Amino acid sequence: MNSILAPGMRVRHPKKPEWGTGQVQSVIDSRITVNFEHAGKVVIDGNVIELDLIP
Repeated sequence: MNSILAPGMRVRHPKKPEWGTGQVQSVIDSRITVNFEHAGKVVIDGNVIELDLIP
């Protein structure tokens, strides 16, 4: 799923629901920068965490 992510897409972190909804800021190789409602800007290692896409 992470391979289809692009800036502007909405996602959730499957292990951190308290972070709320996030918006993808950038995707560079396996590094995904997401701005979450309640956690701010977080860099996710896409090789370790599979983010949930919000349709």
